Amino acid sequence: MMIRIAVVVGSTRPARRGTAVARWVLDTAAAHPAVADGRASINILDIADFDLPLLDEPVPAAYGDYAQSHTLRWSQAVAAFDAFVFVAPEYNRSFPASLKNALDYLYAEWLHKVAGFVGYGVSGGLRAVEQLRQVMGELKVANVPTQVALSIYTDFTSTNPTDPTDAGTCTPAPYHAERLAQMLEEIIVWSAALAPLRAEAQPTTA
Repeated sequence: MMIRIAVVVGSTRPARRGTAVARWVLDTAAAHPAVADGRASINILDIADFDLPLLDEPVPAAYGDYAQSHTLRWSQAVAAFDAFVFVAPEYNRSFPASLKNALDYLYAEWLHKVAGFVGYGVSGGLRAVEQLRQVMGELKVANVPTQVALSIYTDFTSTNPTDPTDAGTCTPAPYHAERLAQMLEEIIVWSAALAPLRAEAQPTTA
């Protein structure tokens, strides 16, 4: 079976660095043996493309009874994947509200899937990822132990460092690629193991 992995861009802020990080993840993952030989696929899933307002569904997500067209689009997109690499910055010791909102929209679509994390920020997004792990546990998403922590000081190159709107380019140190490869291997192995449980938890709306 092919393991379908989504690289989720968790920030919707204009001039965000998240798109550059997601592109680095995608390009680096292409060299992973499982991706190269077709046992796994990897694509970018950008929350900003779905224009999700603050949660506006009248029925809790656990019921899967969606009323809004944007929820249905988001549900179908998430349901198509077996695993996720969440790309998340750290805002005020946590992850972005846009990502929490997107997670809260759904329930069955997340069940028994697998998550890895690429955090970035002044402290490498470490505290954002720690809080994300708690949310993943409640959604029954297995999160692998290996993670990538990118520093905005050493892992990005900016053409104008004094301009706060210059997102720059993502230029991680080589060891980050090694960590990402290890994380992807864990994601692929765990995703294969959880496949029978995912088959039993398919959302009715997908």
